[in-house]
Amino acid sequence: MWRLREAIMTFIRVINFLIIARALFSWFSRDYSNSIYNFLYQITEPILAPFRLLQEKLGIRGMIDFSPILAIISLDILGRLILSLLW
Repeated sequence: MWRLREAIMTFIRVINFLIIARALFSWFSRDYSNSIYNFLYQITEPILAPFRLLQEKLGIRGMIDFSPILAIISLDILGRLILSLLW
């Protein structure tokens, strides 16, 4: 059972790292032909898109995209919930 727990936590850590990397990468470079940016975009966009839509529905618009923060917090809560159910 501990292997499943570690696998879930590792998966969540990796996804969180990729989301942070994408956010940082977007501050410095928006070169859409860059293979690293394309990889980060393809991996994280399915996770970030629902939070971006939620942000728009709530009327939160502006220059700052809060979807990475919302995604990281939600992934952490989801991971803790899953682990508490498994434990």
